[in-house]
Amino acid sequence: MQSVTEIKSLRSQIKAWRQQGLSIAFVPTMGNLHRGHFSLVEKAKTLADKVVVSIFVNPMQFGANEDLDSYPRTLEQDKQGLAELETDIVFTPTVDTIYPSGLDAQSFVDVPGVSEGHCGGTRPGHFRGVATVVTKLFNLVQPDFACFGEKDFQQLQVIKTMVKDLSIPVEVIGVPTQREVSGLAMSSRNGYLSESEKDTAKVLFQALKEAAKTLENGEKDFVQITKNATEMLHHAGLTLDYFNICQKDTLKPATLEDDQLVILAAAFLGKVRLIDNIQVTI
Repeated sequence: MQSVTEIKSLRSQIKAWRQQGLSIAFVPTMGNLHRGHFSLVEKAKTLADKVVVSIFVNPMQFGANEDLDSYPRTLEQDKQGLAELETDIVFTPTVDTIYPSGLDAQSFVDVPGVSEGHCGGTRPGHFRGVATVVTKLFNLVQPDFACFGEKDFQQLQVIKTMVKDLSIPVEVIGVPTQREVSGLAMSSRNGYLSESEKDTAKVLFQALKEAAKTLENGEKDFVQITKNATEMLHHAGLTLDYFNICQKDTLKPATLEDDQLVILAAAFLGKVRLIDNIQVTI
């Protein structure tokens, strides 16, 4: 596995692969890798001849009071895991490499509509930061395929919309959420939780499953379903951020005519923000 930090070296290798007619799959990450990330790499390996993984904690997608400084960084452990999967390149640029003129002078990419509401409503500017860095990484890696986890469902839809709108020649692949035995969605931020808190946190997925089951049984009182989930989370000690029943592709509020839905949820357990979702076909 090659470990690359500079853009020039990355582009040189990408060019050589292209000259050999090789296909490329890409997995962008912020590091602190877990089984969910590794499942993206495994999927990427089935899609293309070469796999590139980036590790970059992107400051543009963090708000002023969020955990940029404390975000877990485990680079050597991450590299070991990627090497065991026979990743071809791990790209680990610095902030100065990605944003040489600084964040304030950086051009940005904004994806209207699908970026609004949900996480976009409670984390202003978050998806602008995501879309900007992913666009830049796509330009650097020039992949045929890019793999993203479905746990961050709104992010996945933002990237798919951006690629379509800007005619970026990358096929975006959503990979199913990896979960703990309890059902808790795997996340780098789970490391902030104690074992007892992890046991409490599993209630978020349980609430999603209960809501999905109700919808699949033909009930379409979205207000009551949301109220029931809110009460379940509150009783368990979680503070709800949002619990939204949406049309799957646009992420707009679901209507009685919609049959392809996704329920998006976020809640706080102490200072730790948990997100999850479940897709529902009626």
